Amino acid sequence: MKKIAMISAVLLMFLSSAVFAEEHADMALKHTKMAIEHGKKGHAPMLVEHANEALTHAKKAAEVAKDDSKTHMDAAVRSLESSIEHGKTAGKEHLDAAVQSAEEAAGHIEAGNK
Repeated sequence: MKKIAMISAVLLMFLSSAVFAEEHADMALKHTKMAIEHGKKGHAPMLVEHANEALTHAKKAAEVAKDDSKTHMDAAVRSLESSIEHGKTAGKEHLDAAVQSAEEAAGHIEAGNK
């Protein structure tokens, strides 16, 4: 009986962490897409705001992700950090780089959330 309870607890913990990662990945993707949209319109402050929110969720998703998903979520975190840094720097070329980094992050989040 104790073995069944232990196995059930482990399975429940595993399943809940997968759902937790998926929810955060979904929110990270939503905010990343909003960052891209604002960046393409030339709204650097809004790009940074949404990229920061996406980064928070991507980091939480990366904490519980496993295997290939973790690799992609870690890459998404790095891309979002780059997007934020470029978004904070003046100039069209930096804004373009911020959008490109956010697009890379979106690709990694989508790949890691399968």
